[in-house]
Amino acid sequence: MTEREVDDRAVVVEFRSSFAIIRFNRPVERNPLSITTLEELERAVCALLARTDITAIIFAGAGDVFASGANIRELLTLTPTLAKEFSRRGQRLFEKIANVPQLTIAAINGYCMGGALDLALACDVRCASPRAVFAHPGARLGIITGWGGTQRLPRLIGAARALEMFTTARRVSSHEALEIGLVSKVGEPVIDCAIEMAKARPASIIF
Repeated sequence: MTEREVDDRAVVVEFRSSFAIIRFNRPVERNPLSITTLEELERAVCALLARTDITAIIFAGAGDVFASGANIRELLTLTPTLAKEFSRRGQRLFEKIANVPQLTIAAINGYCMGGALDLALACDVRCASPRAVFAHPGARLGIITGWGGTQRLPRLIGAARALEMFTTARRVSSHEALEIGLVSKVGEPVIDCAIEMAKARPASIIF
């Protein structure tokens, strides 16, 4: 595969020892979780979950964005039937991520919005750079996330805080995220933080 072909992929996979890094690779577009991205993400996850030599899967974003959630322009073109299937597809994929045998870590390097936050919530643990920003902006668009965040976020930070995030679309800084338990660690570079967390977790633990 040529360098150009790698650059054109919405998702790229890197390896560091026994850790796999799945990186969203559309920084100019702010790494949207488009239909194409979801398809490539599912292929990457399915290929890794069967590998016994991989002990941790780390999700990260290229550039200064983790991921910006679903592609709104795509959503506007969906029929009600296709929109329902798109929602179910994300639910199935994120449930698969939540149940992989390896440790999963979201290494959040910047904006983590909407469906991207749902993805981070499906991981076992989350770490963030000091510049990371979290939000569920759907309230401003008259929509609500459909990829499992409405169930996972209250369990993680409490119902009251989760309801506030859903209804106000307020942005949460990395340091506030650490205070409320949304992330476990803040540090830079965030990939190194994620790798440290992976190394600290006993390999015998199965999630």
